[in-house]
Amino acid sequence: MKISKSQCNNIIFLGIILIMIIPQTRQPIQVFLQKGLAMFSPSIVDEEDRITLKDYNWQLVDEHGMRYDFNEAKGKVVFINFWATWCPPCIAEMPSMEKLYQDYKDDVVFLFVSSEQQEVISKFKQKNAYDFLVHASITANPVQLETSAIPRTFVIDQQGDILIDKTGAADWNSKKVRGLLDELLKLK
Repeated sequence: MKISKSQCNNIIFLGIILIMIIPQTRQPIQVFLQKGLAMFSPSIVDEEDRITLKDYNWQLVDEHGMRYDFNEAKGKVVFINFWATWCPPCIAEMPSMEKLYQDYKDDVVFLFVSSEQQEVISKFKQKNAYDFLVHASITANPVQLETSAIPRTFVIDQQGDILIDKTGAADWNSKKVRGLLDELLKLK
């Protein structure tokens, strides 16, 4: 029995649908697809469209139980990422964030914020050999940093201007992002 081209296409299409439905294969495939999308650098907000963060009244706690008052970030370069371990775009962009974190952690305030249980986050970090600290919000985040989708990432300069506001996966270890951080750090 010979299979026609349209029947072959239908079989392939059904196979892809089945792979996407099966929970064990869905997330790895979604992460793989998101990595393709995460090849691009995030855009820098045009100067006339930038929003300035006015409210730094935000309390967080890190994975070791240490409190962090966001007021301590005033006057510093800040990188904030809202994410979750179950989120394929978040997983896809994490390797580039880890590299950026390793190179800039002494000069930039990095806040990786998740509402997941600490045990889940610890297993995820250990499995992937990630070093960054993860925080959880104790109080509501500032209005300018509210988010309804993840991943959402902000880069804020020393004056509180939001220079990058990106929803979705991106390449955070790109020349564009590194160049922006280098330029901001020269100004301090």
